[in-house]
Amino acid sequence: MAKIVSGKEIKEKLLLDLQADLDPLQRQGIRPTLALIQVGDHAESTRFVASKRRQAEALGLQVIDHTLPGTTSQEQLEGLIQALGAAPDVHGILCQLPLPPGLNADQALAQLHPGKDVDGLHPLNAGLLAQGRPRFIPCTPLGVLRILEHHQVPLSGARVTVVGRSPLVGRPMAHLMTHQQATVTLCHSQTHNLTDHTRQADILITATGVPNLIRGDAVQPGAVVIDVGLTSLDDPAHPKGYRLAGDVAFDEVASVASLLTPVPGGVGPLTVTMLLENTIRAAQQLTRSSLTSI
Repeated sequence: MAKIVSGKEIKEKLLLDLQADLDPLQRQGIRPTLALIQVGDHAESTRFVASKRRQAEALGLQVIDHTLPGTTSQEQLEGLIQALGAAPDVHGILCQLPLPPGLNADQALAQLHPGKDVDGLHPLNAGLLAQGRPRFIPCTPLGVLRILEHHQVPLSGARVTVVGRSPLVGRPMAHLMTHQQATVTLCHSQTHNLTDHTRQADILITATGVPNLIRGDAVQPGAVVIDVGLTSLDDPAHPKGYRLAGDVAFDEVASVASLLTPVPGGVGPLTVTMLLENTIRAAQQLTRSSLTSI
């Protein structure tokens, strides 16, 4: 039976480490500041942004909300991103995705100040990660790495299968695992005989948003399974009217794997914590940069 990961437990430990990094900045009179941009009223995005704001403020970061109407133009969005990039009192910028129809996310993200791109999605930061010298690692892949480190999962030489190739999770996850000396297979919607690949994995990381995609017979006995999938399903019986589901058929996989992340409560708590880590790192880097330019 798999050991079930407690994302909350790992998060609490990491927050103590982040507080130690934050204290020297605060003694210098610097309060790391995160600008959150949301366009439109996408319900799930609103929940995510509220969680990010709440956790950032609880740690002692300052948060500036920019909630824009769904009618915002590409030019207006890019103008705001550029203005925040030039603002000396803003250290991190996050543009919540998805954007409403008619807005080009790639064009908008390209306007981010690379030194404030705490989601690691600017083309320059994506390229640095691909080269093995990252400035900012996207938050969810970084959270997965912290889980594996916490549980002392050997990565060097391990066979890692990543299912899903999104620029936010799958592709950066594959790069990150490669740089940890793992042997990586990246699968996606066009992969033939998916289970042939997942069954070979010592570490299986899935991020597709397809509930129950990974069944028990798709997992090698004793494998580590990290479920990054997150789908909101209507559920009138649930107090919130919906429930969250991952990619993994939980009970089936729990009986086969050695370590398994639940949904919710697994990777999710680490994702926001890594956003805070990246924001503090951005403040440190920008502070050093300003001091060396004097």
